[in-house]
Amino acid sequence: MAGQPGGGDAGTQGPGAMFQSFLPLILIFVIFYFLLIRPQSKKAKEHKQMLENLKKGDKIITTGGIHGIIEDIDANTATLKVGIKDDVRIRVGRSYIAGLRTGE
Repeated sequence: MAGQPGGGDAGTQGPGAMFQSFLPLILIFVIFYFLLIRPQSKKAKEHKQMLENLKKGDKIITTGGIHGIIEDIDANTATLKVGIKDDVRIRVGRSYIAGLRTGE
């Protein structure tokens, strides 16, 4: 059988060759996970922690860009005092609070 081309190599391309063909796909998924999925979940966890730690008197900004000071807060909503006039108050859902204001 020495005269046949590739006579002994036909049986060696089994599971190892299949793994090598999927290796680039696996590497792309791992890179995708560490560059996109993991940082996004970390950011979401930090935002959730920030929302849980809000208290009266915190200066915040909403996702709509409204700046205000928390006057009252419960499980789902927050009442904000807005600097338009002294008696202006708005209620926003807790999930619409983008973050705490710093530097003021």
